[in-house]
Amino acid sequence: MRKIKGMHLFLSLILLVTGFILSFSYQRAQEEQKEAVQTDEWKKEDSLRSQILSLQKTNRELSNELKGLQQSVEKKENKFADQEEISSKLVEELKELRMVVGNVKVKGEGVEVTLQDSSYIPEGENPNNYIVHEEHIRSVIDELHVSGAEAIAINGQRISHDTYIACIGPVVSVDGNQYPAPFVITAIGNSSALEKSLNLYIVDKIVNDGVEVRVEQESAIEMEPFITEEG
Repeated sequence: MRKIKGMHLFLSLILLVTGFILSFSYQRAQEEQKEAVQTDEWKKEDSLRSQILSLQKTNRELSNELKGLQQSVEKKENKFADQEEISSKLVEELKELRMVVGNVKVKGEGVEVTLQDSSYIPEGENPNNYIVHEEHIRSVIDELHVSGAEAIAINGQRISHDTYIACIGPVVSVDGNQYPAPFVITAIGNSSALEKSLNLYIVDKIVNDGVEVRVEQESAIEMEPFITEEG
């Protein structure tokens, strides 16, 4: 009987130790699993943190690169804009130059100045003192140029900067073409400014020379080129 009780006690002790070992092993396994999970999470967090830092660095580099490209594009746009503005100015200057030298047909507002020999010559006076002379025509043309005329014609003939005008008896020669009075001088430009300038400086002087003068504003004047395609 005592042997049986001793065996039961021994078995109970073994079971107790075994249960303790199993319980300790389970708890240890749980702790190791928890530590492993925490380690994995830490590694994941560290990996994500590293990825975020790497992306932030890449973003800064891309942002700087983008800023550099934007500055480069802006410089090129400004350069193209300057070149376009220069080209536009050159085109306008070329048009104005062609207009001045008479290479192109022109249209626009302006004035028409008519110079006519005096219809009244006092008795005993020299008739030559009451007719239109070369200097009268030149004074009108010079004033028109000073006042901003873009193109000028005499009796429909376009003139240039080196046009030759001369009196030949009762007629006036313009580059070899002879015209009798009345002489009609047309000019394209600001019609109001041209008329005011003529009336302010020239008309009275010519009238005092015994020549009849009429100045009229025109809304549409058309002139053929001075130099034709045939040369």
